Amino acid sequence: MAAETRAFLEVRRRLQSALLVAGEPKGGDLPLEVCVRQSSLQVRSPEGCTNIQLPAEVRLAPSTCGGLQYVPGDGLHLRLQVCAEPCSQLISVFNQSPQAQEHYTFYCQSCGDVVIRDRRLLRVLPLPGANWAALVEEWCCHPDPFSHKSLLPGHGDCFIGDTFYLVNLRSQPWQDPKANSKVICKRCRVTLGETMSPETTKFYMTEIIIQPSERPFPVIPRSQFVQSVVAQRLGELASARSTFRFIIQDQDGKVYILLWLLNSDSLVIEALRSSRSVTKFPLLEEMWTADSTSAGNAVKVLYQPCTKCRNEKAVHEWESDLSVHSVILPSASCLELLLILCWSTAALPPSLRRMNAFQVAFLKM
Repeated sequence: MAAETRAFLEVRRRLQSALLVAGEPKGGDLPLEVCVRQSSLQVRSPEGCTNIQLPAEVRLAPSTCGGLQYVPGDGLHLRLQVCAEPCSQLISVFNQSPQAQEHYTFYCQSCGDVVIRDRRLLRVLPLPGANWAALVEEWCCHPDPFSHKSLLPGHGDCFIGDTFYLVNLRSQPWQDPKANSKVICKRCRVTLGETMSPETTKFYMTEIIIQPSERPFPVIPRSQFVQSVVAQRLGELASARSTFRFIIQDQDGKVYILLWLLNSDSLVIEALRSSRSVTKFPLLEEMWTADSTSAGNAVKVLYQPCTKCRNEKAVHEWESDLSVHSVILPSASCLELLLILCWSTAALPPSLRRMNAFQVAFLKM
């Protein structure tokens, strides 16, 4: 039976708990009946029935149901305990981690055009943080041996930064020798990155798919790819830098979003009602299937939009705070991410959409 009543379930793996919101039927018609089983949920209303099948690694404890309350505009809120396998590592379903001594092909994610064909990567190394040179000066008792030197890849190298790859393209015939010029996809004209030197190119992770050369190009919906890549990088940066606050900005320093990573252990399951407003945004059409149920691991974030001079005071405070980490993306990707966050907020039950001055959203892996 088609899903007529909205249902939202957030499972916290670390806390072994879950929050269920059984949406209020249109017109507020009651009764609303909720049936909880170990492996499934069922919500009945005069409009119809919604069934949610849980993933195999999640089991509910029906006897622990508690905290039942009715929230006008939302519906019924119910908390219960779960038995959920812990997620040992935050890995995107589109995870791309190139390995040394293997052959890879780089594709434009938007259109699938080949950017680098069958390149053997001799070394794949992580780059240090943006302020690594200042740390060297603090710790060295002798003149800094790395002063005035840049960490640029040699032939066959791929260096991995916060949100980008640095690749040596000395053998690419189309490579623009001018430094700091944009690298544009020849087919769809999307900005893929920029040249850092006559031989080095920076490719942004939100624009490039790296696949082993023997595999075909994977067709991935743009919105799913962007939120999955960003979610994984935020989790990794939070772990590596011990920070949970991020400024999302473009290459020119324009701030688009202030983002606070709340947790990375959520499993979100939604039974969605169709929405006519989504068709106004082509980026979001693939994220919304009418009368469907979606489930996936996600990171929960708080955010403030900063476009059109909004939240300028908060931006200044965050920029002055050394514990806040800047995440640089192409301007188009910043806007796409903001649109995805706003869509996620709008899809939540109304009482869960805000937390103090921030809006709440989920970025699915």
